[in-house]
Amino acid sequence: MGRLIKWLFYLIILGFLGLLAYAYLGPLLDSDFKPEPEEIRIPLELDAG
Repeated sequence: MGRLIKWLFYLIILGFLGLLAYAYLGPLLDSDFKPEPEEIRIPLELDAG
């Protein structure tokens, strides 16, 4: 049981390091993480009376 937990721990650490490397190296490898800009307009009525 201890070996399974140890391998699971190693797998979690390896996955975290892979995700971290992708986050830093993704823009260099032509992966753009920026959302597409779009304008959102919401009508607003004020009760000033």
